[in-house]
Amino acid sequence: MRLRALLETDALGLRLLGGEDELDRTVRGVMTTDLRDPSRYLSGGELVLTGLAWRADAEDSERFVRILTGAGVAGLAAGEAELGAVPDDLVQACLRHHLPLFAVHESVAFATITEYVVRQVSGERAGDLAAVVDRHRRLMTSGPTGGGPEVVLDLLGSDLDLHAWVLSPTGRRIAGAGGELPADRGALLAGEHLAATRTGRRGPHRATVGGTTYSLFPIRNTGRGPAATRDVRATVLSDWLLAVEADAGDWPAARLDLLQGVTQLIAVERDRRDAARTVRRRLAQEVLELVQSGAPPAEIAARLRVAAPVLLPGLGAAPHWQVVVGRVEWGDTPSAPGVEAGAVAQSLLEEVLVDPATAGPDSADRIAVAHTGDEAIALVPLPAAPAPEGGAREPGEDAPEAAADAAGSGLHAEVLLSAVQGPLSAGLADDGRLTLGVSAPVHSAEGLRGALEEARHARRVAAARPGRVCAAGHHELASHVLLLPFVPDDVRRAFTARLLDPLRDYDRRHRAELIPTLEAFLDSDGSWTRCASRLHLHVNTLRYRIGRIEQLTGRDLSRLEDKLDFFLALRMS
Repeated sequence: MRLRALLETDALGLRLLGGEDELDRTVRGVMTTDLRDPSRYLSGGELVLTGLAWRADAEDSERFVRILTGAGVAGLAAGEAELGAVPDDLVQACLRHHLPLFAVHESVAFATITEYVVRQVSGERAGDLAAVVDRHRRLMTSGPTGGGPEVVLDLLGSDLDLHAWVLSPTGRRIAGAGGELPADRGALLAGEHLAATRTGRRGPHRATVGGTTYSLFPIRNTGRGPAATRDVRATVLSDWLLAVEADAGDWPAARLDLLQGVTQLIAVERDRRDAARTVRRRLAQEVLELVQSGAPPAEIAARLRVAAPVLLPGLGAAPHWQVVVGRVEWGDTPSAPGVEAGAVAQSLLEEVLVDPATAGPDSADRIAVAHTGDEAIALVPLPAAPAPEGGAREPGEDAPEAAADAAGSGLHAEVLLSAVQGPLSAGLADDGRLTLGVSAPVHSAEGLRGALEEARHARRVAAARPGRVCAAGHHELASHVLLLPFVPDDVRRAFTARLLDPLRDYDRRHRAELIPTLEAFLDSDGSWTRCASRLHLHVNTLRYRIGRIEQLTGRDLSRLEDKLDFFLALRMS
């Protein structure tokens, strides 16, 4: 372990007095001493703990520090319990000899620090825990009695003081021990892991987030064939990772082997969860084939009645449904032989839709995703609205007002995008894209075919946008937003340049803020009073600016056509 890790451990109560540039030194042991010359008991790499009983004057400090430096110790920690504040002459001596010096608060016993260091650096202790992990592996592989990954992570915490979490590719917490991991930090760690994996570097990967160092271990899904035949671009978007709050760069081989064993153990649980999705995948595939083949609505409705209790247990047999279409594309070559692009998108879409930030914490058992060709299609159930007063609806009867209610609690493309954009962009790197389309909620089997086409159209709108991860919703299919992405780039550039470049040039020369004024004027529906109030301007000043815009562009902002042209130019710029 490194000295920096000791300083970052709040329970040890260490305060750095000098040697900040030396905190990456490796600690291989710990020794408590008040001898004037402890050199015979030092072998190098120790953290020396002292109560300062050896010190009588400033010369003693110089002599003691010189002896420690000659023995190659990693650092010195001086207690404040007996003599109070650490003497300044000791601080100066450590600075001269580049020896990191810590002050130990009087409330912290040396035994606490000693125990912590020994547990961190003891290979023998790691070997003992490895035997426990091995026994737990045998339990899990023989049945579900082992308790899942939480038990193994608890062992890491209790025996090695390692805080660890299992994270999905989007940073979603799957299991953990050692306290909560903030969602934004999990997303950052997942992004760091995906980016490192795409470069081909072997794990564990080191990442520092919020001043804390983490080691990131990949958890390979063993159910997808030999590693040699797996395309990293496919697996990086679906494999879990183990984030450990520690720097594994100086760990002994025994401890690294232990953590590799833990990842293999968790991979068994991953395979088990994947197997549990088989029924939901099959149901989605059957419904998708019926919808795409033009089967009668009654036949589709019958299959939905079978699917509803599985996907939405206890919430009725006639829920609302939404369709989400996803597609993963690579810029240069297709995936490795035997790896279907649709299967990659299927696995990724399952992860995206079970994220608590987007679909609720209990949604893992409610998402059914099929794939066809190079796209994945998710059938997402939503709770059915209660029947209106005066009688229940007939099976399969559309209820527009209920569908509208469901839309408020359904999936939204913007929420999906914000939840996964950061981490997955790192995994897609420079040659991959994920595009998503989300339909409106529908109630009946008759509406499912339309929802599928709606989601596919929305995905094509998303695909026309720049960015590694893009999503579009059904509401964008009834707006000018639908048209703008399909305008050729050269036409867009020419159109916006003709209208806006004169204003930009004028703003650069005169700082006149004509572009912000134009945006505010259009957002205020051409109301002089509202726009002037919004910009904190006098109406006459606003009229002068609008007049200048019209003069520079040759347009008339009292005409609807010219207002519309400016509106579209601003949206395309």
